[in-house]
Amino acid sequence: MRCRVAALVLAIALLAPAAEAATRWGWLGVRIRDLSEQEMEEISQRFGLREGFGAVIVEVIKETPAAAAGLRTGDLVVAFRDRPVVDSRGLQRAIASTTVGDSVKLTVLRREEGRRPVQVKVGAMPAAVAADRVAAEYGFLVRDPEAQPELGGARPPAVPSVAAVLPRSRAERAGLQVGDVLTEVNGRPVVTLDAVREALLAAGPDGPLPLIVRRDQEQVAVTLPPVPVR
Repeated sequence: MRCRVAALVLAIALLAPAAEAATRWGWLGVRIRDLSEQEMEEISQRFGLREGFGAVIVEVIKETPAAAAGLRTGDLVVAFRDRPVVDSRGLQRAIASTTVGDSVKLTVLRREEGRRPVQVKVGAMPAAVAADRVAAEYGFLVRDPEAQPELGGARPPAVPSVAAVLPRSRAERAGLQVGDVLTEVNGRPVVTLDAVREALLAAGPDGPLPLIVRRDQEQVAVTLPPVPVR
């Protein structure tokens, strides 16, 4: 399964060192997606050609900076600090690179109300969200397998596996595959989703990122390359 990345909204606490590492990224507390072609056309016709872009808020998480600022599900974010928001990826990067505690202006289109500014105080990205973002920067998502009942009880959860590999990503170029079971991340053995996230936070998004995965009962070494030099 391949999918596009949207802002992840998990709020699971990790160990203190991982939580401290996560504070370098800003966070609003929303899930967003890109506009469909039909939505782009409708918005362009209604608001003018310059408005045929943006990121749609599909969920506002309770007790987050976005909720405190009054952002709503369905709002279309078209500008960040008066700079156009072309897609969800661009907005994610802009928010993540903002200093925690800074107040920023978003311009949103809201049904029946039109364009309006919304001032948001950027919060610290939770550790679990930051770790998932690191994985997404390499181009993959991780899932935590559900425990299976066995003899009336619960089987201990297996090591997390790769849920998605994004097209044209570093993970795809390195040969990572959906279903690969993660056994080692950046030299650290991993047996739980929390362990995977802690290892990802320690590694950071720039790379390279060495992995050892189990694939078809075999151990396979995969190294995700570093960010290309431009």
